[in-house]
Amino acid sequence: MPVPTTEDWRSIAEGFHRRWAFPNCLGSIDGKHVVIRAPDNSGSLFYNYKGTYSIVLLAVVDSEYCFRVVDVGSYGRTSDGGVLANSNFGQKLLDGTLDLPPDALLPGADHMGRQPYVFVADEAFPLRRNLMRPFPGHQSGSHRVFNFRLSHARLIVENTFGILTSQWRMYRGVIGVSPANVDACMKATCVLHNFLRRTSKTTNRTTRPAAGQPGPLRAPSADSDAVGLQPVARVGSNNASREAIRVRETLVSYFSNEGAATRQPAV
Repeated sequence: MPVPTTEDWRSIAEGFHRRWAFPNCLGSIDGKHVVIRAPDNSGSLFYNYKGTYSIVLLAVVDSEYCFRVVDVGSYGRTSDGGVLANSNFGQKLLDGTLDLPPDALLPGADHMGRQPYVFVADEAFPLRRNLMRPFPGHQSGSHRVFNFRLSHARLIVENTFGILTSQWRMYRGVIGVSPANVDACMKATCVLHNFLRRTSKTTNRTTRPAAGQPGPLRAPSADSDAVGLQPVARVGSNNASREAIRVRETLVSYFSNEGAATRQPAV
């Protein structure tokens, strides 16, 4: 599973804009805890916040529910943000060596200037120039609109994990083999998942979202008094650079004005 090239990243971004109404988005990131039998003499290394022993599968997923980058093998006790920071992908994202496309204009908002391409994640991840996370807790107005739009794009990775679990029985219980073998099995299932997504007639690229997957996008207005998104249970670092905050605020303004959408584009 090679890291995408610049053109691959640009193609992924086009898919997110077309299908999920989030421009300049390079993928949805999240971690999945794969439950294992506690290895001998491992102490609390694999013990996670859910009270089980696990190995973390960190994944970047595109708009077609395919894995584009995976990091396998981190200890269950490590947070998603820590897994990202320790991964080869996370290091390349931080030092700017991922061959991401250059900054681009947001559709219909040339006056906002060129903006960076970003990945979307939940509150367990840090806010960075190329990594967007939602505003914490209950929000209102334009921040609530931003959280809605980001959540709509971010759910792609959670749904991909759901598809993976439904396809491979090993994810439904406790895996009783060595961590090294678990890592190999996880990598194999991710590659096979991509193969099935790209070749199966029942999961072709024009398939509309099934039950439990993101459907038509009806973003709330900035003045809406309806109940907002519920706070995410996991909380990451709030430390962010001024540039990262500026990028997020630009997207907040965009989604509330030029990029406001009442319906999800057809797929």
